[in-house]
Amino acid sequence: MIDIKMVVLDMAGTTVNEDNLVYKTVQKVINQEGFEITLEDVLKHGAGKEKHKAITDVLTACTDEKDIDTVADRVFVKFKVALEKAYNESDINAFEGMEAFFEQLRDRGVKIILNTGYDLKTANKLMNKLNWQVGIQVDALITSDDVVNGRPHPDMIKMAMAQFGINDPSHVLKAGDSEIDIIEGKNSGCGLTVGVLSGAQNREQLETAHPDYILQNVTELESILFR
Repeated sequence: MIDIKMVVLDMAGTTVNEDNLVYKTVQKVINQEGFEITLEDVLKHGAGKEKHKAITDVLTACTDEKDIDTVADRVFVKFKVALEKAYNESDINAFEGMEAFFEQLRDRGVKIILNTGYDLKTANKLMNKLNWQVGIQVDALITSDDVVNGRPHPDMIKMAMAQFGINDPSHVLKAGDSEIDIIEGKNSGCGLTVGVLSGAQNREQLETAHPDYILQNVTELESILFR
């Protein structure tokens, strides 16, 4: 078994159960621009990405719009307002058993990093709703605001490794609910990459990135890491 010293876990759909609220909001604001986009379109083309990039990619793949950049900028502004409202009004919870799983990791000296395609403001809103704090439940939070290049580039994982003095990426596990999470892990050289079925994408979509494991929930890593 690979000696895992750090786990890098996606937030929404992986550790945080928000019922794809972010992607439903992306769909809503794009449709308000007069396009007919399904939630499946958004999940296929936007899952796991920094959200301006997600909007741009959905518009590019699913519409005939010629001025993508202008429309994407306008949609993104509306999206940020709509998402803040949606999160203020919605119940957001961790997936069952998540905090106990964090405790097991910390007891074994494994660093827990949350990384996300959200900006820092949105990520902190989720942390506050869950009553999670860096240094208590998790060791670090890294968002798309912290790096030049978001997923699938390895910048966020490399930043986490540098923060905790881990030089060999084979000691890092990356888990997430989208293909791009898995690609991010592979681009970083992670020793294990894991897809989970608790969020944005289905098994067939996750399999295209060839993760080492596909699990129903990230807490099932207990049986892999602690056996």
